Amino acid sequence: MTLENALAITLRNRRIKCGLSQEDLAHECNVDRTYISMIERQKRNPTLNIIFRICKSLDIKASDFISGIEKAMENN
Repeated sequence: MTLENALAITLRNRRIKCGLSQEDLAHECNVDRTYISMIERQKRNPTLNIIFRICKSLDIKASDFISGIEKAMENN
C-alpha cells in the first residue's frame, strides 16, 4: 500500500466515523470540498498545515492520525 492510499483510507474512515461529509470537513478546515475529495481519491497530497487542520476538525491528535496511516501501511 502506498502512503497516498493509506492517507486516503485513514482520512475517509475517520471522517465517516465522525459523521462528517466531505463538505462538512472541508468547511471546518476552511478548504474547498473538492480538495478533501482529491485527498481521498489520492489526487492531492496535503501540506502539514492542512493535515493539522484536518486533525483538529476530526478531533484527533496529528500524531495519532499519522500512526493510523502507518498501521494502514503495515497491514497491507
